Amino acid sequence: MEIKVTVKQLGRKHPVLSEQKLEIGYDDSKISLENLLQLIVQQQVEAFNAQPFELEDTDYTKIPSENYLNILTDTGKAGFRSIYNEKKANLQKAQENATQAFEDGMFAVFYNDEQLENLSETIDLSLQHTFTFIRLTFLAGSYW
Repeated sequence: MEIKVTVKQLGRKHPVLSEQKLEIGYDDSKISLENLLQLIVQQQVEAFNAQPFELEDTDYTKIPSENYLNILTDTGKAGFRSIYNEKKANLQKAQENATQAFEDGMFAVFYNDEQLENLSETIDLSLQHTFTFIRLTFLAGSYW
């Protein structure tokens, strides 16, 4: 099944990732939020593990594409989509981390502008609304 996903960060006018379509291995129209998160993580881990890695001693010029420059300036993170670590992502650990991060309030999930607050909440995928993931950033400071 194909779902639409947007990733945002609070305080930013533009999304970190524009609307993307993800193909998840699910055929029913109803799904729990926990199951949906696990399927999205599974799709992302499989895509990551399928990417080839580059040896660190290989050195050649890389120029980011035009649309990628806007993301670099908005997020403040420069990267050229190269993987230097030969270690593959662990699916089970990634799914556990995603579930724990949601429970700890590290990100919020919205479906058609309605916040999903419980992992057991049922979602109707037949409506084909966009999922919005918002990364929440905590302020650091002291009481001095």
